[in-house]
Amino acid sequence: MSNHNELGVKGEIIALEYLEKKGYTILEINWRFKKTEVDIIAKEGKDLVIVEVKTRNNDLFGFPEESVGKEKQKNLAIATEEYLEQNNLSMDVRFDVISITMTGKTPKIFHIKDAFFPYD
Repeated sequence: MSNHNELGVKGEIIALEYLEKKGYTILEINWRFKKTEVDIIAKEGKDLVIVEVKTRNNDLFGFPEESVGKEKQKNLAIATEEYLEQNNLSMDVRFDVISITMTGKTPKIFHIKDAFFPYD
């Protein structure tokens, strides 16, 4: 496994632990539809929360969350529609980004709720 992939896996584990501590119910991890992978699908209250996790060793080239572009947002929206249909769900959906920077001994976690609205 490349260092990039290892870093991503570490970030996803940190994000999962963070969400669980916040009371989220984790429904899926690394759920796939076609070429799109949804990092985390969770439930908070009555909302389905689609979480994109971005992890970096530092912020020298920008903050991790800045790398979730319009194309990724569109693909996540399409995958989410498929997930709702496959699971016969009708609920409000929120798209979050968890940005993790691995600086020092403690990772820096930045949770952006309603990070984007791909349907606009």
